[in-house]
Amino acid sequence: MPAPTRKSWREKLADDKDLPKVVKLTGAAAKRMGGATLAIAAPREIAALMRTVPRGRVTTINELRAAVAKKHRAAAGCPITTGIFSWIAAHAAEEARAAGEKKITPYWRTLKKDGELNAKYPGGVAGLRRKLAAEGHAFINRGKRVCVRAYETALFRPTGP
Repeated sequence: MPAPTRKSWREKLADDKDLPKVVKLTGAAAKRMGGATLAIAAPREIAALMRTVPRGRVTTINELRAAVAKKHRAAAGCPITTGIFSWIAAHAAEEARAAGEKKITPYWRTLKKDGELNAKYPGGVAGLRRKLAAEGHAFINRGKRVCVRAYETALFRPTGP
């Protein structure tokens, strides 16, 4: 029997897994997340939000979470799935580039909280620095972390696809 083939990044991005959905939180979870409801976006929703970030601007995972929460009328957007789905969108974008597509999701414009570059995105920190520097951004090192300098001044708040 042949070994099962792995899904491509674009296949993973297209797999909505019965999402989006809003779940009701209780107790400590509700308190920790800032409310009683949590929106879990579909992977394609996160990619669509990432595509709205214009050249020269950046956004953060927390801004994506806020947009998801607003769209689904929830108290918060899920931090775990938003991070995972942005990672999938980034790899799917590079897969699309390798297939010859010219217009891909500009994943390098999506930062971690506090403006930190996401080392798990394709190309790692060095690749992200090159792409962001080409769009006019400067950087600051905070220990082992690399952040976009004064990212708040270039911050873009997605409102939805």
